[in-house]
Amino acid sequence: MQILNLISKKRSGGILNKEEIGYIVKGFVEEEIPEYQIAALIMAIFLKGMSREEISSFTQALALSGEIINWTGIEGKRVDKHSTGGVGDGTSLVLAPLVAAAGISVPMICGRGLGHTGGTVDKLESIPGFKTDLSIQQFIEQIKQIGVAIIGQTDKINPADKKIYALRNATATVESIPLIASSIISKKIAGGADVLILDVKVGKGSFIKKKDRAKKLAELMIEMGKEFGIKTMALITNMDYPLGWMVGNALEIKQAIDVLKGEGPENFKELIFCLGGWMLVEGNRVKNIEEGKELLKELIEQGKGLEKFEQMIVAQGGDSRVIDNPDKILPQAKEKIKIQTLQQGYLQDLDARKVGVAAMLLGSGREKVDSLIDCAVGIQLHKKVGDTVEKGETLATFHVNNQDKLHLAQEMFLSGCRITKRKPKKISLIYEEIK
Repeated sequence: MQILNLISKKRSGGILNKEEIGYIVKGFVEEEIPEYQIAALIMAIFLKGMSREEISSFTQALALSGEIINWTGIEGKRVDKHSTGGVGDGTSLVLAPLVAAAGISVPMICGRGLGHTGGTVDKLESIPGFKTDLSIQQFIEQIKQIGVAIIGQTDKINPADKKIYALRNATATVESIPLIASSIISKKIAGGADVLILDVKVGKGSFIKKKDRAKKLAELMIEMGKEFGIKTMALITNMDYPLGWMVGNALEIKQAIDVLKGEGPENFKELIFCLGGWMLVEGNRVKNIEEGKELLKELIEQGKGLEKFEQMIVAQGGDSRVIDNPDKILPQAKEKIKIQTLQQGYLQDLDARKVGVAAMLLGSGREKVDSLIDCAVGIQLHKKVGDTVEKGETLATFHVNNQDKLHLAQEMFLSGCRITKRKPKKISLIYEEIK
């Protein structure tokens, strides 16, 4: 087999067999096939798609590129949650410790940010000292001891997906349904998850813009999860508008702490309780979703979720003082610049993609594979769609360290804001549940 022939085959709409896919993945991991050829193959997949058999073979090859975690000896189900990527979507930061506080094991293998969307690993690394590169044995031991751990992919766990994940970000191929599905499910196979709850985002701030495509992706991942022995269900959720008030790494850590203290934005908490409720149902902790939601609310009121988050921070080397003093411990931007409106009326639109891109221009995300993230910067929102806005009122605060692209970020943000005299219809956050 030769990689050039396989690229040409895929570019022409051909079907790669299991052996060919295995050869490609193995060759990339062992650096026998260079990045630029894999980038060409990814683009061919993006343009031509993949058959169901190809997706399955590709997913398996990614998972088997490293070790599969063996959880023998640990009682109960291991329940995971994964989002397809959104703006201000720091739900994993809250869900992992909160669900673990209910007695469910939550081992999460997460990714970094893609394009304008934030990554859980990047957010956690804004906590001084927090390590997301635990060894497999450290990962297993932490689950045994406290029931929760969040790590990134390593050279031992799904290394092929880690490398391809970065290339997708740099080649504008993130939106590919086969690549999204294989990336997510391969991580869960490698992590040994028993149950997976998917948050499939759809809308302007998501990589999937249409509900029918979001449903197609959800159904594909549910089918694949079951194929590989993972009980999987999905929520289709709204990403036309940012979730929560914060967009940026350290800012979203602060918001997660607020939510675990019983504070924070209502739409964020609504999604937390729904996703977390299903994690508890499918993990056999409660009988139904309403019981799950009530238990999660009780755990927040009792401070159990926050306590578990603190335990996870300590276990992974982070500075636990962040729980009581986030503004002192988390990195802080040099400047806070208010973005004000010259209009009066109702905030009719707040385009999530444009908010995400504006935050990325400030330095909170990666424009290139090797771009460095500034954990301190980002955007704090003060208004949600449907809110009244007075002339001169602050729509958002930009947390800024470098003004090189500030003007572009401001223009991008304001181009996504629309204020009218008419009050908009109520926004649905959760469109559909699929099993």
